[in-house]
Amino acid sequence: MNAKQLLCLAGLFAAVPFANAQSDLPDSVKVPAGHKVALQTTGVGEITYECRDKANAAGQTEWFFVGPKAVLNDSSGKQVGTYFGPPATWQAKDGSKVTGTQLAVAPSSPGNLPYQLVKANPAEGKGAMSGVSYIQRVALKGGVAPTSECAAANKGKQEVVKYQADYIFWTAS
Repeated sequence: MNAKQLLCLAGLFAAVPFANAQSDLPDSVKVPAGHKVALQTTGVGEITYECRDKANAAGQTEWFFVGPKAVLNDSSGKQVGTYFGPPATWQAKDGSKVTGTQLAVAPSSPGNLPYQLVKANPAEGKGAMSGVSYIQRVALKGGVAPTSECAAANKGKQEVVKYQADYIFWTAS
């Protein structure tokens, strides 16, 4: 059995619990009917933020999202891909990859990134990411902007924060 077959098989086993978990999510980040789980991964990594001038607010600064870098693991902890950006890109170990456009976010628990629903662009390459139509970010731990001061004196300073999130990849049924 090759890696893609294993990923698809893993997706079949993951489909039932994660499809049922849709009822626990805010409506704005639910995947539309007519889709099924193809792959579920856990992203473990970091997000870089930079202290910059606040847009349209002269003299004010804020932590600005620069980009993520994470390893995508299957349920056994084996690496099956990576996540990086910008643009937000999920790449399987087989070389196939997908980028996406954010459709919605919804608050999760305090101190954690929000839930997210992304519409996938057509995949590049053949493999695990072929046919992916939506990507959800759920089960979040960390990743929010630093709490350290961002002021004119430290503009340009970058800080890296750790995070973890489950990324669920959906295809049309």
